[in-house]
Amino acid sequence: MSMKKVIMKTGIIASVLLFGACAESQVRDDTEPATESEQSEDLIQDENSAADESQNEKNDDQDEDAEGSSRAEEESDEANKEEIEKLKEEIKNPSSTAVLANKKYSLPEAFIPENLVTVDVPTVLPNPEIKQMRGTAADALKDMFEAAEKEGIILYARSGYRSYDTQVQLFKNYASKHGEEAANKYSARPGESEHQTGLVMDVTSESVNLQITSDFGETEEGQWVKENAHEYGFIIRYPEGKSDITGYIYEPWHLRYLGKELASEVYESGLTYEKYLVERGLNIEIQ
Repeated sequence: MSMKKVIMKTGIIASVLLFGACAESQVRDDTEPATESEQSEDLIQDENSAADESQNEKNDDQDEDAEGSSRAEEESDEANKEEIEKLKEEIKNPSSTAVLANKKYSLPEAFIPENLVTVDVPTVLPNPEIKQMRGTAADALKDMFEAAEKEGIILYARSGYRSYDTQVQLFKNYASKHGEEAANKYSARPGESEHQTGLVMDVTSESVNLQITSDFGETEEGQWVKENAHEYGFIIRYPEGKSDITGYIYEPWHLRYLGKELASEVYESGLTYEKYLVERGLNIEIQ
C-alpha cells in the first residue's frame, strides 16, 4: 500500500472518530442535569406561574363576590320599593292596620271596622261602644296588660272605638265649651279621629285617678307603657313636643295599634308616625 493511501485512510478514520466524539459530547450535554442556577430559574418561573394562576383565581372570586353583592343590593332595593308601594296603599286603606288618619287624611263617614270585639281587660266607663277594638288589636292589648301586671303595673282601658256619629257629638261638646279652635287641639273632627279605626285605646291608671291627663306620662305606669308598648304592636301616637306635626297635644294615654313590626320600627326611629312615613319615602302632607 502506498504512503498516500495510508495517509488518506488514516485521515478518514480520524474524521470518523472525531465526529463520534462530538456526537457523544452533544448527547452528554443534553442529558446532563441542570445547574443550580438553571434549577433556580425554572423554580422561579414555576412559582410565578402558580402566583399568576392564584391571582387570576382570586380576581375571579372577587368579580363573583362583587357581582353577588351588586345583585343582592338590587334585590334589596327592589324589595324596599315594593314595601314602600305597599305601605302607600295601606295608609289610604281604612281597613289596614297601617291606615293614616289625621287632619290631612280623614276616614269615610260610613267606615265601620270589621271584627270589632269587646276588650278583655279592666275598663273604666260603662259605654259598650268605647270598650271595643278590632280583634287583633284587642288581643294585643290584653297581652300587654297581662305583661304589665306581671311587673306590678296595673293599667285600665278607658276609651277605644268611637263611631263617626259619636265623634260628631264629642267635637260639638268640646267646641261649645272651649271654642272650635281649642277643640281642634284637644279633640278630632269627625272622620279625623283614630278612634274610628278601631285600632286605638286610651289607657290610664289609678295613680291619676283613672283620668285622661298628661300626668299619666310621668307615672310608673305611663313610663312602662312608653318603653314597652311597641313590643305588643302599639305606639304613643301623639308624643310630647310634636303637636306641630301630629296636630294634637301630647297624649301619653293614646295608644295606636300598628302591629309589632311597624310599631317597633316607628318606636326605634324616634319619630312620629307621619315623619316615619316621610323617612320611608312616602310623599304625605304634614300639618
